[in-house]
Amino acid sequence: MLFDTHAHLDSHKFDSERDEVIERALAAGVDTIVNIGFNRETIPTTMALTEKYPFIYAAVGWHPTDAVDMKLEEDLAWIERLCTTHPKVVAIGEIGLDYYWDTSPKDVQQTVFREQIRLARRIGKPIVIHNRDAHEDIVKLLKEERASEVGGIMHCFSGSWETAQICLDMNFHISFGGPVTFKNARVPKEVLERVPLDRLLIETDAPYLTPHPHRGKRNESAYVRLIAETAAEIKGVSLEEIAKITGDNARRCFGITR
Repeated sequence: MLFDTHAHLDSHKFDSERDEVIERALAAGVDTIVNIGFNRETIPTTMALTEKYPFIYAAVGWHPTDAVDMKLEEDLAWIERLCTTHPKVVAIGEIGLDYYWDTSPKDVQQTVFREQIRLARRIGKPIVIHNRDAHEDIVKLLKEERASEVGGIMHCFSGSWETAQICLDMNFHISFGGPVTFKNARVPKEVLERVPLDRLLIETDAPYLTPHPHRGKRNESAYVRLIAETAAEIKGVSLEEIAKITGDNARRCFGITR
């Protein structure tokens, strides 16, 4: 059974057929999904999904592109309350830095990122890292804030093997999404080949980053199977083995025991 470690099934892109999308995921062999609530709008809708579906869990946090809108003290308290009182909140995320979209100043992003790492360490939750065009600062802040104490996931990893090694040394799992299936994805494929099996995860980031052969269309959790097939081919193991290994890794990382 497959584990989609990162999805946004509460997105408005699914409003017309959300139940059908989730049914297709189950039919494709997906038995667990972590949905990401990353701002004031999506945290409540993510929590609603966890209440409706027993196999959907939540990560809650504040996305770097929305950092400028965060009421730091108030929203941190909200995230902490959900993490410590709701049994299906399994991580803080997605959090990190995004230097591609110019929506929040870098210093604001860094402050919000630091404070959420500190919260994660205080309450003992893993973190889910968003990193776009910010490899150097991501690594720097993770080290400075001792993020290795909680570890977590490098979501939809796009960096070099050298960066992956640093993250592995800091107690992080490396997660791959749709881009690793692209024919021209030389670096992601090379990195996946070198990541130890016990630190490997797969995800969709649905509705974004749709894998081949559906690239350009809306992504959905059922397509995590395509990412698993690519990972299995690169690692030289069966699809069943990849599904079991990545599922076990995810449950261990998130502390899910079911």
